[in-house]
Amino acid sequence: MKKNSIKNTRINGEVLRELSNIIRGEIKDPRINPMTSVVAVEVAADLKTCKAYISVLGDEASQQDTLAGLKSAEGYIRSKLAKNINLRNTPEIRFVLDQSIEYGVNMSKLIDEVNHQQS
Repeated sequence: MKKNSIKNTRINGEVLRELSNIIRGEIKDPRINPMTSVVAVEVAADLKTCKAYISVLGDEASQQDTLAGLKSAEGYIRSKLAKNINLRNTPEIRFVLDQSIEYGVNMSKLIDEVNHQQS
């Protein structure tokens, strides 16, 4: 199966949706920031592993606490994923902090400052 096959794209989308629902509604860990979103998911072709790119709105400490909370709840998340999605194998999830949204917001602020200084 190619990386960009229709089946893999569909599985990525389904895992992304279910992972978002689980993180938003079912995990009660106080370390996890309520403004946490799943940006993207990459499930390997053999369905054994999965990279989940997580974006957290907040400071560095909040981001690290959220990652620690997600890593400690990994087994629970995986079991919920197995119940909600019918796959041959339930992938082992690895959470990766994605700072692209925060980077984009900071760049937008910098551009606005430059435009304000020129006018």
